[in-house]
Amino acid sequence: TIGIDLVAMSVNDLIVQGAKPILFLDYISTNKILLDKLKSIIKGIKKGCKLAGCELVGGETAEMPGTYEKGKFDIAGFAVGIVDENNLLTKKKIRNGDLILAVPSSGIHSNGYSLVRHVLDKKKINVKKNIFLKNELIRPTKIYVKEILNLIKKKLINGCANITGGGLSDNIKRIIPYGLCADINLDKIKTLKIFKWLKQNNISDKEMLKTFNCGVGFCLIVKKKNLLKVLNNFSRRYKPYVVGKILNNKKKIILRDRLDWSK
Repeated sequence: TIGIDLVAMSVNDLIVQGAKPILFLDYISTNKILLDKLKSIIKGIKKGCKLAGCELVGGETAEMPGTYEKGKFDIAGFAVGIVDENNLLTKKKIRNGDLILAVPSSGIHSNGYSLVRHVLDKKKINVKKNIFLKNELIRPTKIYVKEILNLIKKKLINGCANITGGGLSDNIKRIIPYGLCADINLDKIKTLKIFKWLKQNNISDKEMLKTFNCGVGFCLIVKKKNLLKVLNNFSRRYKPYVVGKILNNKKKIILRDRLDWSK
């Protein structure tokens, strides 16, 4: 499933600009090329490209025994998208009174695994023997391309953010224009079971919000009058919900209340 993650981390960043992913390139570097392992990874990349509606057009494979330890490997990806200049999603479209919607994540996505490994090592947990953790930790990142491009085509989005490293706060700040503010109620966020488990391991709310998506994989900024139309473009599993609104304020973002881990 890491091949899907690799594609997701590129294409989910493209669509926030309104761009349609058209091609993908991969890079795989390893201690020693093991064909079965390599084919498995590429199979995941191809699946990710299919979900994103783009083509895997090539890549590079490197065997580097002096750089990587036995059994170790590294993968990277690169995506190209296309968008008409007039349809670019920019800060200029965001207005006072717009709603901020949270689109659910599929799980951890691809951020925070260093902290996850730290927790597993500290608690001496064997993931292979813990079915819940095993399933959650390899669950691939949700690819939002189809839904977001459909909304962009219908001109129903004023702005959007892919919630990756830095969490909700850092990623939304990037798209808020000067003089406006993203006012978010944290207690409205629907946290997922895997994040509740992580929270039990003495991780502060501040660290959880900075390291993980906490259940919000993507954010949309839309006009209030378009709310119902936007919701109708998503399946029940990934149905967005309102977590805040855009206000006139020089602060880029205000996080109110606290995450409710009992939901």
